[in-house]
Amino acid sequence: MNDRIPCLLLATSLGWGAAATAEESTFRKISDVVFAEVGDRDLLLDLYMPHSPEAAPLIVYIHGGAWRSGSKDSMPLTRLLAEGFAIASVEYRLTLEARFPAQVHDIKAAIRFLRATQSQFGYDSSRIAVAGSSAGGHLAALVGVTNKIPELEGTVGAHLDQSSNVQAIVACFGATNLLSILDQSTPRGLGVRIPALQLLLGGQPEEEPELAKLASPVFHVDRSDPPLVLLHGDQDSQMPINQSHELHGMYKGLGLPVRLHVLYGAAHGGEAFYDEVRTQAVREFLNSRGP
Repeated sequence: MNDRIPCLLLATSLGWGAAATAEESTFRKISDVVFAEVGDRDLLLDLYMPHSPEAAPLIVYIHGGAWRSGSKDSMPLTRLLAEGFAIASVEYRLTLEARFPAQVHDIKAAIRFLRATQSQFGYDSSRIAVAGSSAGGHLAALVGVTNKIPELEGTVGAHLDQSSNVQAIVACFGATNLLSILDQSTPRGLGVRIPALQLLLGGQPEEEPELAKLASPVFHVDRSDPPLVLLHGDQDSQMPINQSHELHGMYKGLGLPVRLHVLYGAAHGGEAFYDEVRTQAVREFLNSRGP
């Protein structure tokens, strides 16, 4: 384990983070909190707290990067801090380090840690939403619909007595069915997706169908699953919009609370997904249906 300041001491020593910009003055940030250890390395999260954290619902944010790149430092949801939400941006083992389901094990460990340490930080761990973009959107959806599935819970972290269940899901332009994704993809999408899936699964979906099914949110949806909001651009050439339609359809078929926001003209990511209009849509969804 690397030498790091324990999370409670870190919060004290940083004074909850000095505001560096006008935007940052609306929240307090605690960086590099150790939430678990895997082998000889630490897994870290950054915690963003509104200035009035009492009873603040918590959003666990998962970054994208085709499962093989990206960083917890990329956290685009700061507008929601001004709406009274706390946010934990978590890291997970990328596919150059570990294959699926290590990524899900790590995120569920972070959720269990955040429940166990609620009293140290002040958010409300009974109201947790999981959110993500691109590969993070896939992982958010998968974490959200797989409560108590042993193969995906894993044994990472020191708080296995805590629940990894969440009360809402926000999935932005993520995969939902790895068995259909290649057939739906554009040539550009195939150029990204084929090598990414090779690293994630150790083979292509047709070569690892059971693992691909385990990694696909659509195959885990049941009536106990939390409310879901999906955002996807209709001009996304990297991630087929039909992936969001598939998960939306599964939820609708079971009568579960779900909303799909199609961003007309939007491609794979961009400011449109996090602007004031979309922020308010997500806020209203979480306040009405979510944590």
